[in-house]
Amino acid sequence: MNTHPGQAAARARLAAVRPQDYARTRNHLEGAVTGLSPYLTHGLLDLPEVLADVLTREDLPVQHKLVFELGWRAYFRHVLAHRGAGIFASLHEGPLPESAYAPELPADIREARTGLPVIDQAVRTLYATGTLHNHARMWLASYVVHLRKVHWRAGADWLYAHLLDGDLASNHLSWQWIAGTGSHQPYLFNAENVARYAPPAWHSTGSAIDTSYEELQAWARDAHRVLTPTGAAGVTEPALHTQAPTTLSLSLPGPAALRGRSVWLVHPWLLSAPPADLPADTVVLGVYPADFHRQRPWSAARWHFVDAGMAELTPWRCLADAETLPSLLAGARQVQAWAEPHLPPWLGRVAQLREPVPLFAPEPRRCDSFSQWWTRVTRGRRRAAELLQDHGARKAALLDYPHARSQPSSGP
Repeated sequence: MNTHPGQAAARARLAAVRPQDYARTRNHLEGAVTGLSPYLTHGLLDLPEVLADVLTREDLPVQHKLVFELGWRAYFRHVLAHRGAGIFASLHEGPLPESAYAPELPADIREARTGLPVIDQAVRTLYATGTLHNHARMWLASYVVHLRKVHWRAGADWLYAHLLDGDLASNHLSWQWIAGTGSHQPYLFNAENVARYAPPAWHSTGSAIDTSYEELQAWARDAHRVLTPTGAAGVTEPALHTQAPTTLSLSLPGPAALRGRSVWLVHPWLLSAPPADLPADTVVLGVYPADFHRQRPWSAARWHFVDAGMAELTPWRCLADAETLPSLLAGARQVQAWAEPHLPPWLGRVAQLREPVPLFAPEPRRCDSFSQWWTRVTRGRRRAAELLQDHGARKAALLDYPHARSQPSSGP
């Protein structure tokens, strides 16, 4: 599935969603997946507008598979809100002690030369498209952690860097779920599972995973049992960039352009149009937080995907950090931006941050399972339309009390 950048591509992808086809075939690699994830991660779409658009074509119950998947994205953000940087460490011990897992991802996995078709195909697909079906992500993570005994964090950091839809909460907590450090059991798969859901090129009949789940359980709990790679030819891992590639044309406004003006900061995780209530003289400035990208580099494909969306909003885009951005904005009358957990904490000292109104009501108590969270946020609701009604009421309340929408930032 090709993932094109920009608002028009996001809207076209949303218009193509068919909930019943999705529910019936979503587990198959060639099924009717939505392809919305990159647009959601980078804020070209949000959960309320996705649900609202889908409901114009088909009424859905709250328990529909598509609504569940929107819920999973919101649930991972709930966990991040409560645990913060704690999601980057194991939430509890997995099948083996932490010391049993290697700290770095082996080169044969990075280069798609493990010799196991399902894994090598997954890595090739990741590099070629910047996306990967959720089932393939699960297989890849399970192989890395349980068959190769590599720590989940090493795999999660690597996958995040290459995905167009890499989201810290969704990605790292999903790896923990696979690893058994965020769930009660490790996730395992075998060749029969691959043959059921993937096209023939992925099938791994006769390989080490062509075995029973009982055997795989024993394997996952044996620190000394590590699968040996058998592949030879591979691919080159795309380079990762801590700053915008030179093929992007970033430019800054002069100090006079911002002096005495209202400024709206656009960042990589919310590439939506600025709020309608901003002053008429507002200048839109795109910002890539340099300290974030130094810690978490992106592939060139992801930089280009994001910058194409940002360029639709403003010609002025820059890489800035805690030292350079305040000086650039020093003469501005007012600076605002959408709040976002990915942002560095210092941005909240530079700009007044507005909290987007979420689709699901914020749950003040930490939920350590999706089912617990889901029960609480959907209690008394039978139709998905009721979630939108609740969202609309919360949004209207913020319009009545606008001071309530500005919150301090607390990025991971």
